[in-house]
Amino acid sequence: MLAAALARMEERQIAVIDASRTRASRPVGPSQRLYANGAALVEAPWDPPRMLRELQTIEVAFGRRRQGSRWRGRPLDLDIILWSGGTWLSPELTIPHPLFRQRDFVAGPAAQVAADWRDPVTGFTLRQIAARVS
Repeated sequence: MLAAALARMEERQIAVIDASRTRASRPVGPSQRLYANGAALVEAPWDPPRMLRELQTIEVAFGRRRQGSRWRGRPLDLDIILWSGGTWLSPELTIPHPLFRQRDFVAGPAAQVAADWRDPVTGFTLRQIAARVS
């Protein structure tokens, strides 16, 4: 599914520069199933709110429904972790993603595709953040 989601990004003017290997992880919250996680370095012509809308459109195309419990299982969950513009704060979107520094299943794959990219809040590289949470 992750490969298909990356292909859909390309169809929607989101250039995939690099993608990590897929890794399994335990769920956050009450779900019981394992999740497949990965990260992609992408480039798109939009600001973060528009990028979020594009990613949500892809999620819906893969069966995501935004209703019910926040932690319920979902076929696809696409997040913006970092952005080349630094930070972004609005009611619907916070960049950097507020929890990525605590989640190995996010930091590890992100470090595979952009190890030297710096978190604009802490100044640490993704490599350093991944090492801390692994």
